[in-house]
Amino acid sequence: MSDTLISVSHLTHEFAAHRTMFGASHATIRAVNDVSFDIARGETLALVGESGCGKTTTGRAILRLIEPTSGHVTFDGIDVLALQREPLRKLRRRMQVVFQDPHTSLDPRMRVGRTVREGIEAHELAEGAEADARVARALEEVGLRASDAAKLPHEFSGGQRQRIAIARALAVEPEFVVLDEAVSALDVTVQAQVLALLMQLQRDRGLTYLFIAHNLAVVERIATRVAVMYLGRIVEIAAAATLYASPQHGYTRALLSAVPVPDPRVKKKRIVWDGT
Repeated sequence: MSDTLISVSHLTHEFAAHRTMFGASHATIRAVNDVSFDIARGETLALVGESGCGKTTTGRAILRLIEPTSGHVTFDGIDVLALQREPLRKLRRRMQVVFQDPHTSLDPRMRVGRTVREGIEAHELAEGAEADARVARALEEVGLRASDAAKLPHEFSGGQRQRIAIARALAVEPEFVVLDEAVSALDVTVQAQVLALLMQLQRDRGLTYLFIAHNLAVVERIATRVAVMYLGRIVEIAAAATLYASPQHGYTRALLSAVPVPDPRVKKKRIVWDGT
């Protein structure tokens, strides 16, 4: 069995920039441009770059939440882009996502237990008392109480709501999780707690992560490798320790120069990236 779980090859996605009055595309924007990378089982590949560079589009195209324009995605040897409706539905249990804002990703009218239970039932993993037990275990695993299943999302803090979103993703026992800016909406203290939770869950479950972020200080804590994205392309990819110690691309060096230093006495030179 190969150590590679996810393989992305020449992935491209174009959005229509302008349409004619009859709906035909008049111009396109290439949000993801010939992107290739592999993710090994059990590792965390961080995909970093400024807002609008194509990170989220890449993650959603891998999961087929949007359909790529071209390219190839394989998951455990399965051609993801070739799957039709029912095989794709079955594969989705193994590939989950945690979105940036739990305030919008959680249904405000649905109680937490129902939210977590929904995927369990959709994939026919359990029903009745067994499904209830799975929900309780998922909530407790992310640091919440089983009794929280009876509450609504507005009764929780932002960090707790993100824990609910993580529990929902993990309840169907996936192997691969896309974490799309999963801690960026949280304050610094809560970020640290959720990062620690994600790393513990990875160790316990052997999970593989694609960690999408723009904050390189956060990425340094969790990433095995880092891929730097600029204008829809991967411009540098390296082991995290190597990239932070010796960035090769000018854009990477500019990003790292923007990371704040937690000491006001330290003067740090900011590099302005001019695209060359």
